[in-house]
Amino acid sequence: MFPSTLPAPRITDASQVPRLRWGIIGPGWIADHFAHALRQHTRQQITAVAARDPAKAQAFADKWSIGHATGRLDELLAREDVDAVYIATPHNHHFPDGLRAIAAGKHLLIEKPLALNAQQATQLKQAAAVANRLCMEGMWCNFAPKYDVIRQLLEDGVPGDVHTLIADHGEFFTPDHRIFNADLAGGPMLDLGSYLVALSVFVGGGAPDTIVARGQPVPDGRVNGQTSMLFTHPHGMQSVLNTTLFSNTPGGAVIAGRDATLELAGQFYAPGDFTLTSSDRRHRLQWQEPTNRYEQLSHEINHFAWCIGQSLIDSPVHSLDQAIITLATMDNVRQQIGVTFNEEQQP
Repeated sequence: MFPSTLPAPRITDASQVPRLRWGIIGPGWIADHFAHALRQHTRQQITAVAARDPAKAQAFADKWSIGHATGRLDELLAREDVDAVYIATPHNHHFPDGLRAIAAGKHLLIEKPLALNAQQATQLKQAAAVANRLCMEGMWCNFAPKYDVIRQLLEDGVPGDVHTLIADHGEFFTPDHRIFNADLAGGPMLDLGSYLVALSVFVGGGAPDTIVARGQPVPDGRVNGQTSMLFTHPHGMQSVLNTTLFSNTPGGAVIAGRDATLELAGQFYAPGDFTLTSSDRRHRLQWQEPTNRYEQLSHEINHFAWCIGQSLIDSPVHSLDQAIITLATMDNVRQQIGVTFNEEQQP
């Protein structure tokens, strides 16, 4: 039956979670958004920041009034006033930096993707379990109110049997952008494509049964530039996904069920609107919210702190297994389109 109203999002109360002392590793642009969201919408505290360039760490510390800045990761990890770390280094540093944080006894939130591939992600999960530390991937959209409303609609079976997921994510980048740098695991899959694949895992309830992928390199062949994917899932759903570095695309998503269809405005993973329309088009509900984008990083921060308060080492909202399934799916895609990251190449 089509609902009369949309469910209310289940939002973590910032005042009801432990106040953690955070260290930030990798003070780039996403860490800047992270610090802003933390300061504006949480009760959490940033006590230290580390970067390979000490001057960059100090500039970040000055901007956000952080007490300690260092050019040495191990110095930050040795500090007793750091309970948890946010790792926002380049993709190919997530795994080694994550292992060092776990070895130092810190809880860790790793910016997506959790690692370069499923094998690395599995090692992080195992190491965190042995150390009894929370390890969580910062797939920020999964913690946002919009996604929780969609999660409830899917759990309640409102769309009926979901047969089709269509989504794209394309952006234009200038040639000097790091996304074209093969030494930093460039290409669209880990940046843009991870949102697409994670959405298919989220909606499909797990790993796809079959995967077909086709790719196109950038003109000089440095990295992949565009990838199209077709997944089939258990229970009959198909995902049609495309990601590209060549152009800006609408970036929307459609989740089509037998009874109703969800249409997410672009960019589908970010704060914004969606509509739920009955298949006979007689009923329609709309979710509307400010497009305050990265301020909503606060939801993953508060959820992380809630997990710590509950003595959890895995998130019930976005588990490590979900992150590993997403990476394993992308591993399969990359194998089909011939993309191997430098760290994966045999000596």
